[in-house]
Amino acid sequence: MVHETRSRAHAAAQEEGKAAPKKQKTESNDQERGQHVSKNKKLKAEESEPNGKGAAFREYTEFCKAIGEHLSVEEMRKILQANEQDASGSEDAVVPQCEDMMFYGPLEKCPVCGGQLEFKGWKYKCTGNYSEWARCTFSTNDPSRKSGPIKVPDDIKDDFIPKWLKQQEGKEFPKRDVDEEAHIFSGMMIALSGRMSRSHAYFKEQVMKHGGKVNNSVLGVTCVVASPSERDKGGSGGFAEALERGTPVVSENWIMDSIEKKEVQPLAAYDIASDVVPEGRGLPLGQLDPNEEAIETLASEVKLPGKRAVHKDSKLEKDGGYIFEKDGIIYNCAFAQCDLGCDLNQLCIMQLVMVPENRLHLFYKKGPIGHDQMAEERVEDFGSRVNDAVKEFVRLFEEVTGNEFEPWEREKKFEKKSMKMYPLDMDVGVDVRHGGAALRQLGTAALHCKLDPSVSFLVKQLCGQEIYRYALMEMAQDLPDVPIGMLTDLHLKRGEEVLLKMRQDAESIPESGPEADAFWTEISNKWFTLFPTTRPYIMRGFEQIADNVASGLETVRDINDASHLIGDVFGSTLDDPLSECYKKLGCSINPVPEDSEDYKMILRYLEKTYEPVKVDDVVYGASVERIYAVESSAFPSYEKIKNLPNKVLLWCGTRSSNLLRHLHKGFLPAICHLPVPGYMFGKAIVCSDAAAEAARYGFTAVDRPEGYLVLAVASLGNEITEVTGTPGAEDAQGFEEKKMGVKGVGRKMTDESEHFTWRDGVKVPCGKLVPSRNKNGPLEYNEYAVYDPKQVSICFLVGVKYEEQNMEVVRDEE
Repeated sequence: MVHETRSRAHAAAQEEGKAAPKKQKTESNDQERGQHVSKNKKLKAEESEPNGKGAAFREYTEFCKAIGEHLSVEEMRKILQANEQDASGSEDAVVPQCEDMMFYGPLEKCPVCGGQLEFKGWKYKCTGNYSEWARCTFSTNDPSRKSGPIKVPDDIKDDFIPKWLKQQEGKEFPKRDVDEEAHIFSGMMIALSGRMSRSHAYFKEQVMKHGGKVNNSVLGVTCVVASPSERDKGGSGGFAEALERGTPVVSENWIMDSIEKKEVQPLAAYDIASDVVPEGRGLPLGQLDPNEEAIETLASEVKLPGKRAVHKDSKLEKDGGYIFEKDGIIYNCAFAQCDLGCDLNQLCIMQLVMVPENRLHLFYKKGPIGHDQMAEERVEDFGSRVNDAVKEFVRLFEEVTGNEFEPWEREKKFEKKSMKMYPLDMDVGVDVRHGGAALRQLGTAALHCKLDPSVSFLVKQLCGQEIYRYALMEMAQDLPDVPIGMLTDLHLKRGEEVLLKMRQDAESIPESGPEADAFWTEISNKWFTLFPTTRPYIMRGFEQIADNVASGLETVRDINDASHLIGDVFGSTLDDPLSECYKKLGCSINPVPEDSEDYKMILRYLEKTYEPVKVDDVVYGASVERIYAVESSAFPSYEKIKNLPNKVLLWCGTRSSNLLRHLHKGFLPAICHLPVPGYMFGKAIVCSDAAAEAARYGFTAVDRPEGYLVLAVASLGNEITEVTGTPGAEDAQGFEEKKMGVKGVGRKMTDESEHFTWRDGVKVPCGKLVPSRNKNGPLEYNEYAVYDPKQVSICFLVGVKYEEQNMEVVRDEE
């Protein structure tokens, strides 16, 4: 079962924006102004003496000045090395590190990764790597330090150091008190512009209280803070001047979020003006409202649909260009890298493109995902110098990945030794978002189709681009630059291996703390590097692994299968492409007459076991539009399965984007066990006796009300095991090994008094939904797990239309 949403997308922050009445506003301004005046002296004191620790701060400042006069940078490096501290940094890093160590004591290594801690941004942060996929995210205000005296190499002869150390004998190292909040905006000059949700005095106080300064002029400031409503009104003078100067203009939420998170947030994430800059820098896709991003990506052209495709941005395709191949190697690579610890999420594309007259070009593009305007891009003409072009391609590959090119291309040998980019292994076919029929083509294709009109309607949907574009859009993996729908089986297998390792390691990780933070950052980095997205985030817990990793991988796998089957409808010279796709499907699909007993039975089964789908505050019912009977060599025929024991007709939920693969190759078991509904039975095919459960997965979106539910006959074997809780990994493995049928008892069940037998002993658990005795179980409805695909046969596809219920009609007032 697959149910992907964009719920994980981090939408732009909502603004308050309602103006107070004039009298109330005046009182509020007076009150805030009074608070500001009363605290003015305190703020000035904090600016001159951080944290209010006047004597201690002055002593440390004087000490830093003294050792700067008596020690060279190289001598500081030697002292750091003698005390087992990292001395490999630049001068700007070594000097403050040595000052901190000698005054406050040598730092212990990072408790998470064993790396070196450094004082950065008014807290101690680890500079090490948690793994080759992630930088360490550990930080603290109170680091552990080594006891014992400072060690000084004998070759440092200056008298100041021995004298100072002699004075410290018998004393404990002082503790460095860090008021992190007082320095959030340290070193930043900020301008406030236009009408804001609260007074300028309030925001000025917040900035100054946390270490920043406020300037009335835009000249020389770090950024301009304004309300998004100012942009809609055309902006104030300061707003316009900031745009002219290229100064970042950010939402006032940037101030509040930085204070709340006790760390200055990236300006780019709160940008409210870059898309109106004359140069047209634009906003990255991941910073748009999710609805706006969806509109843009759904309408965009796929720039790189496959391994042999010339990237659209190179403009070389128009000149008759094609991807250069030599000695069995295709010179076309795509790479990705995600490191959430340092807000890095980028792509790289490299191609050698041959154009007529044997002129070879190198196309190179690298930059943030979803932000073309900020990408580095170039096309280099090598002419007939093939060897030079190949050498440059190989050099860039090694520079970008840290690995050799030929071992990767020929044998897929790749070792990620450092946090460099990872190759996305593209297949030689065409991504269905490009190769599938576009909306304007589908009408013509259906008009000339020789199939039954009802069947051609289904095939038209399955062979079009739309359902696949929407599925990837909902996972925020609809990048035009990457053929997510045309990855190799090797790449998908790599994703499965990462998922299984992730699931195994997550069991032993504590719920919170530095180790947990580092682990979840690492696995998120790894996943969003293998399967890039415009909206990466740090996952936590098995539910997010199930929703975004396991089900996401299954969806990408099924879309890849659809891409291979459909091919390139654009380039087809066939008179009837839909019929050709239907033949390749290897499946018999026939409409079920509305007056038949099967149609009436299915309609009754749906009506009895359906409950409305709720999306936000809107409730949707479902009405049957059409029903198809299905037979395929990819799954057992009805004639074979009718002879098996304990046969039940059950509902299976699926996205439309996954349906073509199910019909082509049959159901596949869930990819792994996870202790959450949908995956709690392990590697099983999971169905339900409630259409309400299947409808959750078949629901698409408000503007796309059509979906499909699957009815399959499943044999549960000679013995059925009932479970009321969440099976553990060992239990699920036992079920799988014994190939036993399992029934997970839901909080709701179908009324057994209404169950009936269909034909050949197939039971239909049709009955109204009533509460069960398992009131505290993890499942809302009964679910059935089958571990052998030979025991499940798809019989019917039920096309449904989701309709909004209890819709209130608002009449226009005359």
